Amino acid sequence: MKSRTPLILFALLGLGASLTSTYVHYNLLVDRSFSSFCDVNATVSCTQAYLSPYGTFMGVPVALAGVFFFAVVLALAALSGRKTPQAGESAPAYIFALSTIGLAFALYLGYASFFILHAVCILCVTTYVAVIAIFIISGGATSVPMTSLPARAGRDLKTLVASPAALIVAALLAVGAISFKMVFPKETAAEAAAQAPADFPPLTDQQKAEVEKWWDVQPKVDVPVPSDGAAVLMVKFNDYQCPPCRQTYEAYGPLLAKWAQTGKFKFVLKHFPLDAECNGAAPGGPHPAACEAAAAVVMARRKNDGSAEKLEHWLFAHQGPPILTPEEVKAAARDVAGITDFDAKYPSTLIEVKNDAGMGAMLGVKSTPTFFINGHMLPGGQDPRLIDAVIDLEMRRAAK
Repeated sequence: MKSRTPLILFALLGLGASLTSTYVHYNLLVDRSFSSFCDVNATVSCTQAYLSPYGTFMGVPVALAGVFFFAVVLALAALSGRKTPQAGESAPAYIFALSTIGLAFALYLGYASFFILHAVCILCVTTYVAVIAIFIISGGATSVPMTSLPARAGRDLKTLVASPAALIVAALLAVGAISFKMVFPKETAAEAAAQAPADFPPLTDQQKAEVEKWWDVQPKVDVPVPSDGAAVLMVKFNDYQCPPCRQTYEAYGPLLAKWAQTGKFKFVLKHFPLDAECNGAAPGGPHPAACEAAAAVVMARRKNDGSAEKLEHWLFAHQGPPILTPEEVKAAARDVAGITDFDAKYPSTLIEVKNDAGMGAMLGVKSTPTFFINGHMLPGGQDPRLIDAVIDLEMRRAAK
C-alpha cells in the first residue's frame, strides 16, 4: 500500500499532538498554577479550549480520545504492511471509515473553538490537520466498496485472531485506553483538589517557612484599590465564565469568611471579562456573555440587598455546557436579582466593568483568575492552604 508511509507519518503527528494535549489537560486539572507553553494570549490558548465545556465529550477528555484514535490508525497502517493482500486491501477502508468520524469531530471542535470560544489551540489545530490528511489519503487509497466492510470485518477479525502481532497490538490498545481513562482526573476530582484547607493536612512549619521564602521574592506592584485600614487587601480579577474562577470561588469561600471575621482583612472583586466588548486586553476573548455577567453583578451589588451574592452563585453554577449566552444572563439577572431594566442600565454599568478590566491590564493581568495580596500577584488558582499561609504571614507582619 503506497499510502502506508504518509498515513503512518500523519498518525504519528496526530498522536504526538494528542499526547501533548493530554499532558497539558491533565496538569491543568491537577495543578491550577500550571502554565501551558501553548498559552500565548487570550486568543491563542490551549487552556481556554481544554477547560471549556468542549474539552470533554461524554465524560472523556477530547485529547484522550485523540490519543486512542491516532493509535488505532497507526496500528492499522502498520499492520497493513504485512505480506497479505487482504490486510493491504482492507486497511485503507477501515482507516477511511474511522477518519470520517474523526473529521466530523474535528469540524465540530474547530467550529466551537474558532466561532464560539474565539480561541486558537495550537495543539488542537495540529490534530485537525492530521485528521484531514488521514481522511484524504485513506479515501484516495481505498479500493474496496465501503458497503463491503461489514462483510469483510468477520474475515479480517479471524485474521487478526490468528496473528500474534496483531493480537498484541490490539491488547496494548485496549489496556492503554482503559488505563489512561482510569488515571485521568475528572473535573470533579480537579475541583476537589482546591477544597478548603480543613479538607487537607495543614502545612508543616517547614512548609510554612518555604512559603515565606517564596513569598518574599514575589514581585510587588501598587494596586490602586483602597484598603480602608485593613492589614491585608486581597483583590481578585474575575470572569464569571472562567472555570478556574468558579473553582476558586468555591474553594476560597470559607477561607475569606474566616479572615473577614478578624476585621483586618478586605477582599475586593474586580472584573476582567475575556470578551472584547468590555476588555480591550482580550481581543477575540472566548466568553461571549462575560461582559453581561459582570455588568449584571455590578447592577445587583448597587441594590445592596444580597442579590449580588445569589447572582454570583447562579452564574458560576450555570457555566455550562452549553456555554452561557447573553440572553440567559439577562434572564437570570431578572429572575435571580430582580433587575428588570438590564438593557437600559447596561451601557452605563459597562463603564465600571471596563475600568476594572483596564486596571487589570495595567497591572499585568493576562488570565483569570488573577489575585493580588497586598500587591503581590498570584495568577491562577493556588492551593487554599498556600493562600491561608500567605494571609497569615501578612497579618503577623502587619501586627509587628
